[in-house]
Amino acid sequence: MEAEKKQIRYDVAIIGAGPAGLGAAIYAARGGLKTVIFEKGFVGGQIVLTAEVENYPGFEEPVSGYHIVEKIKKQVQRFNAEIKMEEVSAISPEGLCKIIETDENTYRAKTVIYCAGAYPRKLAVPGEQKFTGRGVSYCATCDGALYKGRIVAVVGGGDSAVEEAIFLTTFAKKVYLIHRRDDLRAVHAIQDKALKNNKIEIIWNSVVQEIEGDNAIRNLILYNKKTEQNSSLAVDGLFVYIGIIPNNYLVESRIDLDENGFVLTDDNRQTNIPGFYAAGDIIKKVLRQVVTAVSDGATAAFSAEKWIRDHSDQFPE
Repeated sequence: MEAEKKQIRYDVAIIGAGPAGLGAAIYAARGGLKTVIFEKGFVGGQIVLTAEVENYPGFEEPVSGYHIVEKIKKQVQRFNAEIKMEEVSAISPEGLCKIIETDENTYRAKTVIYCAGAYPRKLAVPGEQKFTGRGVSYCATCDGALYKGRIVAVVGGGDSAVEEAIFLTTFAKKVYLIHRRDDLRAVHAIQDKALKNNKIEIIWNSVVQEIEGDNAIRNLILYNKKTEQNSSLAVDGLFVYIGIIPNNYLVESRIDLDENGFVLTDDNRQTNIPGFYAAGDIIKKVLRQVVTAVSDGATAAFSAEKWIRDHSDQFPE
């Protein structure tokens, strides 16, 4: 017979140890709340894979994502928030006490801050994983400035892909926009800007077959779907914008989501369920950056603290 799981109680349970979760933990623990963070992979999330971050406040020189995360993690530990490397298998968000299940234990928390994040849809081609962080990027806002005076390519045809191609012309001397069809899906106003920009060249009806290089990207192998021919394209960087997928599988049947599966919150990062908050890339918002994720986490933790205080006479002993 399996041993019964013990139940451990917290004020705040945070799901996900990316920048949003770590930011929430600092504010919650510093506010005197008994705080735990659950992480199934590695502390820091996707930012750990970024070789150079130039736009995080407080660092005048480029710094690695890993370095930023290590600094934040030390703050979390200084305020005695617990980090548990356990995968959450189920959440029951209703009621005053939320239940969090992992393979190891059952936890109860007065509030939950859901920071499970999202991940970019990948090309799934040879070389993509090898050069991620070394030429392959999923965030032009994060990495665009690294390609000043260089040649880059953007994959995609929607609003995000075309907007980021335009943004990259601020730095790059040439931007190729690679699209698998013969017309863009972006709204016409954005398309017009791209078509009128002499730094942007659109490569139609084409897909990336392979990413080549040595220590960094040097070349893309493209396949033209109409001619059925392969060609080679020399680039210094590749930005992939073919969609982003929210990690909503633990909450999708209970929490209100938008049409793309992102969690809907109010300005306090409160979801439709009282005492259940969300922060970071998992929520519907305009800008997905480390600095906004940390801000979301801080807001959610502040709101959770107030909610606990307002309901303090209702929690069971």
